Amino acid sequence: MGFRWYGEGNDTVTLDHVRQIPGVETVVWSLHHKQAGEVWEQEEIDAEVARITGLSGEARARGVTRTLDAEVVESVNVHESIKLGRTVLGLSRDEAIENYVTTIRRLGRAGVKVVCYNFMPVFDWLRTDLWHPLPDGSTALFFEKAVVDEMTPEGLIADMEAGSHGLTLPGWEPERLAGFTELNAAYEGVTHEDMYTNYRYFLDAVIPACEEAGIALGVHPDDPPFDVFGWPRVVSTPDDLQRVLDLHPSPNHGLTLCLGSFSANPAQAPLAADTVRRFMDRIHFTHVRNIKHFPNGDFTEVAHRACEGDVDTTGIMKAYAEAGYTGYVRPDHGRHLWDENTTNRPRPGYGLYDRAMGIQYLLGAWDAFRYTAPADR
Repeated sequence: MGFRWYGEGNDTVTLDHVRQIPGVETVVWSLHHKQAGEVWEQEEIDAEVARITGLSGEARARGVTRTLDAEVVESVNVHESIKLGRTVLGLSRDEAIENYVTTIRRLGRAGVKVVCYNFMPVFDWLRTDLWHPLPDGSTALFFEKAVVDEMTPEGLIADMEAGSHGLTLPGWEPERLAGFTELNAAYEGVTHEDMYTNYRYFLDAVIPACEEAGIALGVHPDDPPFDVFGWPRVVSTPDDLQRVLDLHPSPNHGLTLCLGSFSANPAQAPLAADTVRRFMDRIHFTHVRNIKHFPNGDFTEVAHRACEGDVDTTGIMKAYAEAGYTGYVRPDHGRHLWDENTTNRPRPGYGLYDRAMGIQYLLGAWDAFRYTAPADR
């Protein structure tokens, strides 16, 4: 079980908080100041791993002995030149791939086992309201279809910046958005087939380094799993997932199966547990969360408990338990609860309380499905 953390001074949640969540073993991390296409320096990697896995003298003095590992990175972002297959934002495809390979090798030396990434053009994820009120008084990320249908990307960028409360949103970093005009023009006429061709080129170049480094590369499904603003998305449907896996046969090439993103398409939500079973041998990392759909195409994120929404989170954990899944899992976006709606606002979707409760729900389901009575052991 993992917990995503944005780094010291960059997160309202501390490592001390994470250690106190029962069952959490892994901190899912990244170097969030690094932009897509940049090389991660070994010193930076090693320092962050040491920070996550170590204990301060102050913590030891309080009797803390529990430690965490740093085996999962989310994400090493793929530069747009790789997706487009040509130079853009001042970097060529081959330069960006060379930097990616260097980073993979350095992460392997630091003991990282899984690297999550996505292959979405321009925006990594999309919502229209970061603090949407729910009936219980909490707030959550919300997608309003009519707003997206009518809004320009530029308008959405402005809304996201206004709702972030000063915390950088992954995939919406100011440095990336500064190049939006160039990117928007660059994607003019790019097709889904173009994206798959460029995706294969990337995998052929990067997977050998992953094999050497002992790192499993897991692609995150598109969020939401359909085209937006006319840009082609290629990791959206079950057939897309199969096609992506077929691009390279290596077992180091697999999925970060985010069931919340996958299920944002209402037709796919009922398929979540079966999709887990279908791709089990290629799932290196998984995110489990719940969403509720509305007839007009809107959806909101809700608590992790299955009956709260349209994603069978209990059935998903049952599928993993029955298969003896040995990969990594984390809760995904959580609601904002209590003081997180007033005086202690976190990065949208990434507060402490609802994710901690989500972990207990997911582990409770896992434990129940794998339970063996003491007399039978």
